[in-house]
Amino acid sequence: MFRQNKLLSSSVLYTSSHNSVISEEGNQENIMSSTVGQVIRCKGKPLVIEEVDVAPPQQMEVRLKILFTSLCHTDVCFWEAKNQKDVYITALLLVFRIVESMGEGVTELAPGDHVLLVFAGECKNCAHCKSEESNMCSLLRINTYKGVMIRDGHSRFSINGKPIYHFVGTSTFSEYTVVHVGCLAKINPLAPLDKVCVLSCGILTGLGATLNVAKPTKGSSVAVFGLGAVGLAAAEGTRIAGASRIIGVDLNASKFELAKKFDVTKFVNPKEYNKPVQEVTAEITNGGVDRSAECTGHIDAMIFAFECHDGWVVAVLVGVPRKEAVFKTHPMNLLNERTLKGTFFGNYKPRSDLPSVVEKYMNKELELEKFITHQLPFSFINKAFDHVERIRPSLHHPYRSLN
Repeated sequence: MFRQNKLLSSSVLYTSSHNSVISEEGNQENIMSSTVGQVIRCKGKPLVIEEVDVAPPQQMEVRLKILFTSLCHTDVCFWEAKNQKDVYITALLLVFRIVESMGEGVTELAPGDHVLLVFAGECKNCAHCKSEESNMCSLLRINTYKGVMIRDGHSRFSINGKPIYHFVGTSTFSEYTVVHVGCLAKINPLAPLDKVCVLSCGILTGLGATLNVAKPTKGSSVAVFGLGAVGLAAAEGTRIAGASRIIGVDLNASKFELAKKFDVTKFVNPKEYNKPVQEVTAEITNGGVDRSAECTGHIDAMIFAFECHDGWVVAVLVGVPRKEAVFKTHPMNLLNERTLKGTFFGNYKPRSDLPSVVEKYMNKELELEKFITHQLPFSFINKAFDHVERIRPSLHHPYRSLN
């Protein structure tokens, strides 16, 4: 078990210290080692640094050293306790890591391997993983949300013997963490760590929504509803696919300037029109767009995206709506050959598909630098949360762990 030196303490704990590293030969280089983890006990309090113990990996588990990680707006929601009770949680979704040690049964990784960790796992054995039609692993999709490891129902984090629970199978506000091997994708060791770390959540979700689900053809027109990080990623996928016209729809006009970097050339702010958005897009495109991606989670935007063409439009719903939300449309909208689709994680199978997405970046087909607006040292975590609170999910912030 790793034990950390205590740095700071508070009603909300953020843990850190120096770590031991297992070299590529498997030898432990230092005696002292530690992890960093956010522990949420009170809503919205500043994050601070404190010691935490990290247990060794068990069967089909891997312990990792984190080098870079990115902040997702989901982290802000949990920090504010909008989606949960007050519990202890080590948090964060997006991360770049190096394998430190493996538990029994892990054969495809070795110490020193470079990996991306994702909340959407791939066990490769369940019906969903074996099917080409699904990426929703039946083993990891639900179990990673329980805050404990699948193997024994216990956490690998603790402070003074008290368990600190995992966050959606990732727990990456830490210098070390333990995860199920199914949540890891081994990638090209030459890939720049501070860039590819943003691929583990929202960027891939938006990218896949257009590339894998909407599948715009060359020369087609596409409307993207919501120009946060996910929406911009959807625009990036549209650019890669060769669409000739990308229309961005957002209530926040300040996002339009950044969206130009993603080949969004026409902007629609619904507040500036006295007619439905679908009518506006129809006028702009002489009939309506060929594809659309809804990335806000608002029901009205979902309906607009579905109805922004009177014929062959393929609309993809990406945003997560409120629990009580109901999508309503007339059946004739389907009979008129419109297609409505949904997507989870952009229809990517994490372990199988992420390495090829990294190669797209390495081959300069995918431009990740455009998504990164701030790069901060790990000790500035609260400032990063402030950035996301002000600008919302249009920002991703990579962090270098303390050394």
